[in-house]
Amino acid sequence: MKREKGFEERLEKRGVSRRDFMKYCTLLSATMGLSSSFVPRIAEAFTSAKRPPVVWLSFAECTGCAEATLRTTYPWIDELLLDIISLDYQETLMAPSGEAAEKSLHDTIAKNEGKFICVVDGSIPTAENGVYGMIGGKTFLEIAKEVCPKALATICIGTCASYGGIPAAAPNPTGAKSVKDAIGVSTLNIPGCPPNPINFVGTIVNYLLFGKLPDLDDKGRPLFAYGKTIHDQCPRRSHFENGEFVTSFDSEEARLGYCLYQVGCKGPETYNNCPAVKFNEGTSWPVQAGHPCIGCSEPDFWDKLSPFYKSL
Repeated sequence: MKREKGFEERLEKRGVSRRDFMKYCTLLSATMGLSSSFVPRIAEAFTSAKRPPVVWLSFAECTGCAEATLRTTYPWIDELLLDIISLDYQETLMAPSGEAAEKSLHDTIAKNEGKFICVVDGSIPTAENGVYGMIGGKTFLEIAKEVCPKALATICIGTCASYGGIPAAAPNPTGAKSVKDAIGVSTLNIPGCPPNPINFVGTIVNYLLFGKLPDLDDKGRPLFAYGKTIHDQCPRRSHFENGEFVTSFDSEEARLGYCLYQVGCKGPETYNNCPAVKFNEGTSWPVQAGHPCIGCSEPDFWDKLSPFYKSL
């Protein structure tokens, strides 16, 4: 009760009412494919005393996925770190640096072996024994081999960690690979370039609610977020009729423009929930802004789905 009251007080100081917070919990419940009866339980999960320790490793990446996570709302990043998870190592956010930072990493692993969640952002260079990426005198490859197998679970956030992403695109001189392909561990993948932070929050909340990670598809993605194609959820979608594309003007958004399939939209072959949850506090998403989906949550999208402005 004390933790819940303190959490609500911090939200109020930010100008967020309990009503707004419960709206977010309702959105999260819908995103996770849960009934409305779970909304109070999700609210309780945010103030649970159970705080899983998390180690966040950053490898060959642009920090875009970390920046996307920093844009979480209700909870904001400080609530996410201080109340929901215990983020014990993340180079961008942590105060220590150098040897002190590395000590935090190794202390967390030693104390919580088999109990901590490892989040990985970025692909792993494997060419020439991984020499193309190093931290503290160790290659990304060495760090991943040392840390990931000791974790309760490894969550890959972003397409680079999940499938190799842009660093693994041809000709791939560094031999960049996904975490799974580089070191052989099973991973939960939250792809996207960047992914929507609500899918990461939903994954953590699923663990807090049910004591396990969410169900996955054949590519290691949470089904609650990646169970449908972009096209199937898109309000601007078209359908085939007598060999031609026909736009269904069944929403205000559809009336603002036609389906972008013919200008290269990869929505029919891309699995993600972008149309449902959108970005920037639910403001918009690429297709709503007039740009075709480029399929960034799919494996090898940079090679297989380009050129991006040519129809499938």
